[in-house]
Amino acid sequence: MKHDPGNGGLPDLSLRVSVATNNQVVFPHPHDGTLMLALERKATVLDDGSVNIRAQPFGGGVRILNPTCLREMLGEIQFDSERSKQDRDFRILLPPSKWELVKQYCLQHLENLDDRELEATPHRELIEEFDETINVNLKPEQYIVQPMGFVFENTPVWTENWYARGTPTVRVYRTFNVHLLDDVLCKTIVAASRRISDQDLGVLALEELQRGGKGRANTILVLPLRKVTESYLALPPEMRYGKIIVDNHELDESVLAVLEGVDVPQYHRI
Repeated sequence: MKHDPGNGGLPDLSLRVSVATNNQVVFPHPHDGTLMLALERKATVLDDGSVNIRAQPFGGGVRILNPTCLREMLGEIQFDSERSKQDRDFRILLPPSKWELVKQYCLQHLENLDDRELEATPHRELIEEFDETINVNLKPEQYIVQPMGFVFENTPVWTENWYARGTPTVRVYRTFNVHLLDDVLCKTIVAASRRISDQDLGVLALEELQRGGKGRANTILVLPLRKVTESYLALPPEMRYGKIIVDNHELDESVLAVLEGVDVPQYHRI
């Protein structure tokens, strides 16, 4: 690994790379067949006591299954936190000069759904998050998965991740279309989205903090896919990257990663 002599011989680990799956979870509305987009809705109590509530695609960090090749490229892998190290999540710190090499590595290995070095499918995260948000044990026969592509965020932005807040971060998203097939599951999701308001979710996060937790709560949010897409398309491309409000719900900019045909300068799609 290249060392920076102006930094006492220590490696320049100033760039954080986050590699994750982002899933376009869709299903026909049980009543009228409208194609709906399901998002994870999260409430977080901030340091000032306020509560941030926003929705983002289902998905999460890609796990490093076999680190041998990464170690050959980077030397010892520097995870962004002890939590990422324990979970083997691909959230690492590296010299900016290594970003292109790591990006090509991700593209090569995440294309193969049976890859032995990186977790290249969305199943684990989907199952975990459906359990967390609506207490449903998602089964293989209830959905089908189709790869969509890759989204690269090459310009570093400060992360809001709890464990590495403020670190300049570039991102790789492996995107999938996840089509839900089970009618009962679809009805359960619609009911859960209606049952808990953003205000209710914020109260749950505050109560969790008072019990000694981290001040977080999550549930599901269902919106018409077409309405979400058109809300972004109504903005000029240079203004789309950011949080927007749809039906009084704040959507995280990462929603853009799973919307086909919605281009932004910050994302390079393959």
